[in-house]
Amino acid sequence: LHVLIVDDERAVIKILRNMLTNFGITQIMVAHDGLEAAKFLEDCGDKINLIICDWNMPHMNGFDLLRKIRASDPHKAFVMLTGFATHDMIREAKQLNVSAFIAKPFSQDEIRKKLELIARKIVRHRTGDSPWIAAGATWHLTGFGRQPTRAEVEAAIGAGP
Repeated sequence: LHVLIVDDERAVIKILRNMLTNFGITQIMVAHDGLEAAKFLEDCGDKINLIICDWNMPHMNGFDLLRKIRASDPHKAFVMLTGFATHDMIREAKQLNVSAFIAKPFSQDEIRKKLELIARKIVRHRTGDSPWIAAGATWHLTGFGRQPTRAEVEAAIGAGP
């Protein structure tokens, strides 16, 4: 999984980078605002699977970055971080197919759960594979370092007894 973190707060970047590294994700790029991210994505966007982006930043906010990305890539995984959001903001982001919202402050467990769901969607979108294959590939894609048990796969896809 190749991740772009977009946030103007260095502390948030450091926390997210540490969490992602703990999950085994090592391909992590950083941009400090939406404009910097947009420039990076113009050159290297095809290498990025997931964008984790703050909503409120200088130069270009997360919503404007999401709008720009959706103009060229309607399926790029995009997680919006926010310390404050109105119902209108959330509705607008959902209309642009935001992959997930995460409220600040967030926990490592919350990030992990969102990444597992998003990674599964990425695998299914890329391969069109069955849920069983997608769940196993998701485990590998998110870097958790081992093959899941049958019970874990069933829990991940909502199947089983």
